Amino acid sequence: MIRRRILRDVLYSLDRLPAVAVLGPRGVGKTTLAKEVGAVRKSVYLDLENLRVREKLSDPELYLSAHADKLVILDGVQFVPGLFRELRGVIDDYRRRGRGAGCFLFLGSAWWDLLGQSDESLAGRISYMELGPLDMTEVEPGSTEKLWVRGGFPGSFLAESEEASGTWRENFIQTCLERYIPQMGPRISPRNLYRFLAVLASEQGRLFNAARAARALEVDGKTVARYLDMMVDLMLVRRLRPFHADVGKRLVRSPKIYVRDSGLVHALLCLSDGEAVFSHPVVADSWEGFVVENILSVSQARVQAGFYRTSAGAEIDLVLEMPGGELWAVGIKYGRNPRMSRGFYHACKDLNPERRFVVYSGSEHCMMADGVEAIGPGDFCREF
Repeated sequence: MIRRRILRDVLYSLDRLPAVAVLGPRGVGKTTLAKEVGAVRKSVYLDLENLRVREKLSDPELYLSAHADKLVILDGVQFVPGLFRELRGVIDDYRRRGRGAGCFLFLGSAWWDLLGQSDESLAGRISYMELGPLDMTEVEPGSTEKLWVRGGFPGSFLAESEEASGTWRENFIQTCLERYIPQMGPRISPRNLYRFLAVLASEQGRLFNAARAARALEVDGKTVARYLDMMVDLMLVRRLRPFHADVGKRLVRSPKIYVRDSGLVHALLCLSDGEAVFSHPVVADSWEGFVVENILSVSQARVQAGFYRTSAGAEIDLVLEMPGGELWAVGIKYGRNPRMSRGFYHACKDLNPERRFVVYSGSEHCMMADGVEAIGPGDFCREF
């Protein structure tokens, strides 16, 4: 059992708000997290994917009144359309009776699970949190390579062998594309979605070119855009926006696209173990995506992230804007002897960031030329 960092935040928010929603892809550990919450709170757990359980909420107000003294954990609220309408009234009734916190914990596997019911918004009554795969602050020191190769889904990371880990990831992708997405409504060929994800994995961390992807899949650009939006909503793909600054230069405006879990990248490219990853051309791009995802998973919610690139070639892999406006420039390099390109230094002159880093696959934290700090990914994540 790996204790997730988000557990403390969930408990903190439940002490202050009526409802908390935890969103994350399937298989990431939301149910396990909910059971940990239930172990320290008087609670009742409802798996709304089960038809018999959903029938208990045919009259939500009646059922919930019998559990008014408990935290009600609702796993899969998307299976009960209109439930938020009832819950808003229940929450407001609880508030009038003096119970203003710790009423509901929602679990969902896509942003549209909860936000799709926007007409019944629980604004002011709910806190949204994201639970992603395991990151470097949650695993044992020295596990960086294993986490990178296998990815952070607990079933893959904790598997007893490389073969078992690969099988878990292959089954996850198949189940997601063939079973879960059709449950959500969209009728799309699982084969086309698999090909789309494989294209993204092969171009990990590159600028998104919808026309090129459309040609590879033999579909139109609108279809590719719809596929991308779906995968972003499912939290399987990250769309990293360019960082815009008034520097008087022509800036790249297309987003960079990452398959968020490095283990899924390797599974989509049929890379069965570390040796296969290290010898594949995607290795540097896979490392970049792994570092980006870990940094964004541990950074404060108010940190704004993007990348910087000009048409002349000045580039910073990751720009972090801290809550007070301070900028951090982060270059990402695979290898033990990182060397930054001229483009990185030119970009730093454009933005004049307060701190400059190169995150590399070594462990030593040291200063390089022009105030650039060379740092391992684990140490960088602990900067937050």
